[in-house]
Amino acid sequence: MTAADAIVLAGGRASRMGGVDKPAIVIGGRSMLDAALAAVAGCARTVVVGPYRPELPPEILQVREVPPGSGPVAAIEAGLNALQPGPAPLVVVLAADMPFLTDIAIGELLRQETETGADAVFAADRSGRPQYLIGVWRRTALIAALAQLDSLVNQPMKALIPDETVTVHLTGVDDCDTSEQVRAAREAADQAAAPRPLPLDEARNVLRARLSKLTAYETELRAVRGAALAGPIIAAGGLPRFDVSAMDGYAAAGDGPWRLRRDIGFAGGQRPVGLLPGEAVRIATGAHVPDGTSIVLRDEFADVTPENVLTRIPGTPERDDIRRRGEDRRPGDLVAAEATPVTSGLISAAASVEVTQALIRGPVRARIVMTGDEIRSDGPLQAGQTRDSIGPILPEVLSWYGIHTVDRVHLRDTPTGFDDVLTTVGDVDLLVIVGATGGGAADQLRGAVTRAEAEVLVPRLELRPGGSTLVAELPDHTTLLGLPGNPFAAIATLMALAPAIVEGRTGAHPARPYLGPLHNAYSVAGPVARVLPARRAPFGGFLAEPHRSTAHLGGLIDRDGLVIVPAHAVDGTDVEFLPLHG
Repeated sequence: MTAADAIVLAGGRASRMGGVDKPAIVIGGRSMLDAALAAVAGCARTVVVGPYRPELPPEILQVREVPPGSGPVAAIEAGLNALQPGPAPLVVVLAADMPFLTDIAIGELLRQETETGADAVFAADRSGRPQYLIGVWRRTALIAALAQLDSLVNQPMKALIPDETVTVHLTGVDDCDTSEQVRAAREAADQAAAPRPLPLDEARNVLRARLSKLTAYETELRAVRGAALAGPIIAAGGLPRFDVSAMDGYAAAGDGPWRLRRDIGFAGGQRPVGLLPGEAVRIATGAHVPDGTSIVLRDEFADVTPENVLTRIPGTPERDDIRRRGEDRRPGDLVAAEATPVTSGLISAAASVEVTQALIRGPVRARIVMTGDEIRSDGPLQAGQTRDSIGPILPEVLSWYGIHTVDRVHLRDTPTGFDDVLTTVGDVDLLVIVGATGGGAADQLRGAVTRAEAEVLVPRLELRPGGSTLVAELPDHTTLLGLPGNPFAAIATLMALAPAIVEGRTGAHPARPYLGPLHNAYSVAGPVARVLPARRAPFGGFLAEPHRSTAHLGGLIDRDGLVIVPAHAVDGTDVEFLPLHG
């Protein structure tokens, strides 16, 4: 920043706001005085003119105009005297009543002053009105302007303005002189500070990348469907373990015809004794073939004479129909890589090569928390109550994604209820909280999340319904999924996010999306992505349900699943399909 000192005016009576200490008013998490000091942080020296403020650091000079409350001109003169002697050729003068002032604006005023050589450069607000209490002066011009006044007490700023000035249009220089302006500024600050809703794909990627991984441990694979491998599975044995018959038929040695022996080879039974050339034995699929076997002749290719002579039926294909030892897997082969989800197929494939235990993460264990005094699970409804229509089905929906429900509880609307839930999590990895994610009087979850010092990963979703969805990680690494209270919104959002949560906690590879064309996209798409009930079209792709209520799950009856409809989608757009089953 160009060499400059700064005078920050932080006195005045704020008569239009009942005499409050205006610079101390907090807007957007900081006082207006703090905003002013941050804007001039690059200046050589700074003086604050006004009542003494013990909270300011010692490098900030403090002085009071004489007499106190005698106006901005007297305050500027007091500040300038406190900065004497000063080598800085420029002096920034500003009032501490602009909550959105930035160092960028001050930098632009300094640049304009340096380029134009004017005695003073002032900011202009959105209406074009000069703001004389945010400007950059040449020190000599400011000294001269003060000296030509007979009295400084209660002089208007216009009495100080020199002839050679420049006005620069800047943003963020609107001041707050009334309670209404303070209220409007706070609303604007809250809106600017509000975290942006995340598009669904971005939210999923955040969860996969930033959720803490569960601790890896070794256990029996058959007990942990829904987990993911924390290390690779390596074949301990060959597959098959020995040469076996691939078909029901006859194990034979050498070229036919063959003399058929009376013994039979069964899968899991005693292995027949070795064959001599020209001998054959009856054998079942999966049976260990006897030594000397060169071919298994399947039943449909075989002919046996009354004298027990076996021949191949002329014209049938010549196949050996023997599965050789290790032809599918050899010891040391990779069966499944780290991060592979534990499914029935993986459990079976591992067992076939003598692996029944593995290092895994998961499965995710969940507690369901239903909220609201108006919700009742059992018994007759009282006035103002509604039936809990989604709590009973949530364990099943969670199980579609390999999440194991530990318990389901109901939280009443109390001042400390959410704080208690978030600080006494217990032995679960995921809290699924339904309701209280919005901004209403009874929606207290977000405040409790802040008090719990949780890390918010998904503040809101750019999705309809489901915009109020919240995902956070508590200090003990428990995942918190806050779902909207409306039944359809809750189920739809859960289905959209649950796979990514599981992948983030277990380290599983992202599942491949189920995509297909949406034939009526034009009639159901909107300016924001939507999630809607859908059915499979008989000619391929999907048809979305254009009319649905979020207050119940009736729209899912006789539907195959949900579709994620991108904003402004047109007919034929590929959409993601979420099936209504595991």
